[in-house]
Amino acid sequence: MSNRFIMTAFGRDRVGIVADVTRLLYENNCNLEDTTMNTLADEFTLNLLFSCKQSNIEEQLSRECRHLELEKGISAFVRPLTVPQRKAQKDYKTCTLNIEGVDQAGIVYKICQFLADNKLNIVHLNSTPKASPESGATIYSMDIHIQAPEDISLDQVEDDLSIIEDELQVDINLSR
Repeated sequence: MSNRFIMTAFGRDRVGIVADVTRLLYENNCNLEDTTMNTLADEFTLNLLFSCKQSNIEEQLSRECRHLELEKGISAFVRPLTVPQRKAQKDYKTCTLNIEGVDQAGIVYKICQFLADNKLNIVHLNSTPKASPESGATIYSMDIHIQAPEDISLDQVEDDLSIIEDELQVDINLSR
């Protein structure tokens, strides 16, 4: 049976950063299962789900992560997964929220707190600021893929989101 882990790594964006991190996994006979990678400011970030058949690999991986920091300037952290992988539940429906408005403190928090309060699970969230071509003001765009329990009315969720939409003065669209 394989042990499963999550690694988070980040460092100054440069050519070869992904190779440096994935080499560590390859050289330790780990199998990469899933990834998300992104540039944030001048940093490149990696989130990696991987497995390894070797027992007691966690200490070895931690040492390798420290070497990445010292030799390559990449901060990396590994955490074992002890809970079995969650299966997609059939009693959920999926949808996407698209949010756009003038950048301000609290957009992510207020939207995410609303989702938590309404038992809506975030599966993926991506956000980016960009300059408005008309005014030059920073426009914040966010896409959130969510799971909603079957017994929750998405029409009611849309109605309730209009309160946050007015409070933050943003546009929120729910795609089913």
